[in-house]
This record gives sequence, structure tokens and C-alpha cells, in this order.
Amino acid sequence: MTMPVRQRLRIGGYILGQKLRGRAKFPLLLELEPLFACNLKCAGCGKIQHPADVLKRRMPVEQALAAVEECGAPMVSIAGGEPLMHPQIDEMVRELVARKVYVFLCTNALLIPKKIDLFEPSPYFAWTIHLDGMRERHDESVCKDGVFDEAVAAVRECQRRGFRVTTNTTFFNTDSPQTVIDVLNYLNDDLRVDEMMISPGYAYEKAPDQEHFLGVQETRELFRKAFSGGNRKRWRFNHSPLFLDFLEGRTDFRCTAWAIPSYSLFGWQRPCYLMSDGYAATYRELIEDTDWDSYGRGRDPRCANCMAHCGYEPTAVFATLTSLKESLRAIRNA
Repeated sequence: MTMPVRQRLRIGGYILGQKLRGRAKFPLLLELEPLFACNLKCAGCGKIQHPADVLKRRMPVEQALAAVEECGAPMVSIAGGEPLMHPQIDEMVRELVARKVYVFLCTNALLIPKKIDLFEPSPYFAWTIHLDGMRERHDESVCKDGVFDEAVAAVRECQRRGFRVTTNTTFFNTDSPQTVIDVLNYLNDDLRVDEMMISPGYAYEKAPDQEHFLGVQETRELFRKAFSGGNRKRWRFNHSPLFLDFLEGRTDFRCTAWAIPSYSLFGWQRPCYLMSDGYAATYRELIEDTDWDSYGRGRDPRCANCMAHCGYEPTAVFATLTSLKESLRAIRNA
């Protein structure tokens, strides 16, 4: 795990403080979706299926900041849709950084050339650029030619200007261990991004393409083979070692989706940003009135093939911090 030392200490201290206060459920990271509109129509995305009037809406900056303060999460992932389409996205980021909240701005990178001058490098800010494979695979995934090359150029420009750059890569059943290796080698060794996040695709109910999402056994086999031969140790992942164990099937966890709550134009989404069982008006209502024990693999049929980081990475983090052995292991892999 290559999270900067300052950030690791801050998050570790935050979790310890929540435990000492006796809080059973608390946010580790907030998934903030200030809009659903996007400039791409990816086959595996369910967000762009909202009605036209919803796609035109933009969350006011004040509302976004209030949601972050309400839940108190130390990290925020701003997604969508494409967040760079929000006319006040730079102001939103500036306000969060000023509050010393760690911000990951998730983007397909197409608008970075037009928007980059609005942002400044900061230890509290990182670009998270979506890359789902090498050129042919990525462009097929986003249903548009040329996007891979534009994203790579954007990565290089962000690096040139001194920004931290992370990536997010989703894998499907059309992937093989070799395609996983190819893209992670490229991101790690050629582009040299600061951190990489990976996730098996989850079957969004409204996603246009429902045929290419991975099952649990497929996921475990895919990552077990891709991680072999020392690859896992040399790649700069933004994941705990236990979560990577989980992807390989070496260990199993219960879902703790409450640790990465999702706030969008509709409010606090139950139970996570991948599913929608209604919305809560407040964060407290989300936590107290959601039957969290009814979700996760083995409890809800819709969760049967889910191994997404939003549900299982927090569990792995908590398990790491409650084990001296795993904590030392995480330090060695940092």
C-alpha cells in the first residue's frame, strides 16, 4: 500500500479515535456524487441511465460540503457522472482541501486539459483517472475510440505539474490474467502513477451491458493468477494487503458498506453507491435506519457476486488495524 505516510497516520489515528469513542459504525471515505451527467456512455455504468431532467442537475457546493461535515469522513471520492462537468468543481475541491479532507477526484480525464488550471497540487488532493485496460480494451469499455490516448496524455500533464495521480481500473469477465498484468505493468512501470486501485466489476442493475461482470470464483482465479510471480509485491496498490488476499480468495470478509457511504443528488443512498434501496435524508438516518446485516454475499442475492472495494476494503482495513501481525505486514508493504 503506497498511501503517503502523513495520510496513513491521519487515517489510522482517525479510526483509533472512533473506536475509543465507542462508535460501532463510522465513515472511512465518502463517495460524493454531485452530478450524474457524463461525457461518455460506458457499457458497464448505470449512472447515465437516469432521466434527462436528473442528468441536468448539479449539486450546490454548500450542499456537498454540508454532507462531508455531517458524516465527518476524513477522505472524499468525488465521482459521478463526470465531476469535471460540474461548473463549480474547483471550488468544491478547494473548500474540502482547506478543511484538510483528502480528496480523490475521479475522472475519465477528457476534460482535464480544459480544467487543470483551476486546480493546484496539494498533499490533500489527487486525480483518480479511470483506465480499464490498454488502448483497445479501454476504448471498448468506454465505447469511444481515442479515450485511452487522451487519458494517458492527461496523466502525464498532471504529473508534469506536480499533482498526485492515482488510477482506478475495473475488470470484467472478458479480462484474462495477462490483460490485468499488461495494464498494471503499464500504469506502474511506464506511467508511474502514484497509486493504483482495482476492482472486479459489479452488475449495476441499470448498466446496459449485463453479460460481462465477474462472478466470485472468476474474480479469485483472475487475480490469483495475475498476482503470481511477484507482481503483487511490486505494483503500487492503493489497497491493504488483506483486501488483495480477499480478491485472491485467501480470506473472506463481511461487507461493511456503511464505512464508505454514498451521498448524491437524491441524498444518502442505501446501502452503497452500487445499489439503491432508497435514500435517507440525513447521515444519522442512513446509519441507524438501514438494516446493514441484510446486505452482503450470502445475505442478499443481489450481492452474490460483489467483491467491490466499497464493501470489503473497509473490512480489510479494520481487520489490519486490530491485528499486530497484519499491521506489521501492511507497513512492510507500504
